[in-house]
Amino acid sequence: MTVNNYIFDIDGTLIDTFAMYMPALVETLEDHGYHFPDPAKVERDLYGIAAVDALKKLGVPAEEIDTINEEWINRSYQHFDQVRVLPGIPATISQLAAKAGTKLAIVTSKTRAEYQRYFQDQYPFAENFAVVVTADDTTAHKPSPAPILKALDRLGADPTTAVYVGDMSTDLAAAHAAGIRFAGAEYGASDPEKIAAADLRLAQPRDLLTINQEGAVQL
Repeated sequence: MTVNNYIFDIDGTLIDTFAMYMPALVETLEDHGYHFPDPAKVERDLYGIAAVDALKKLGVPAEEIDTINEEWINRSYQHFDQVRVLPGIPATISQLAAKAGTKLAIVTSKTRAEYQRYFQDQYPFAENFAVVVTADDTTAHKPSPAPILKALDRLGADPTTAVYVGDMSTDLAAAHAAGIRFAGAEYGASDPEKIAAADLRLAQPRDLLTINQEGAVQL
């Protein structure tokens, strides 16, 4: 069946925010007495996960999460100038959106406020996304299928016509749990092997444009 509903992650898939978020996380945790023998591994493992979930995964007590999370986000956005749009994304998104009958959506671990201020208001290509599901819209986050299922519902999409595009193993797990196919954004992934089980492996964003073409790699 033809794919005409494309749902995208943001961090590591549309824009590169690693240098903004992850050093700030380690620095903030160190300020609160948390130290790690391999900070780089912590950064790689938690990139793209909802902030609160990342802190829970690290074992931060519930009573400290709100404070640390707020400090982390504030410190991160002091380095927003380090964020980069991944090469080829604006053109690919524009071309997909221009296809008749095609709908684009976002499923992100960012909060609604973060999405609006630091994505929607920053990048003109954001106007192509008809549906946006943020961390505020569901109580469960990736790898739970809940955010993707909400996006499918808002799109009015048949799951067999949809694909989720992401760069993390949590993205892959969420897509398959939601019953849709997964396109692995290897061009932006910090560890492409973690998404090697993707239904389609994307070496570059424009690979998405060939999904429905005869003779192309099919989902």
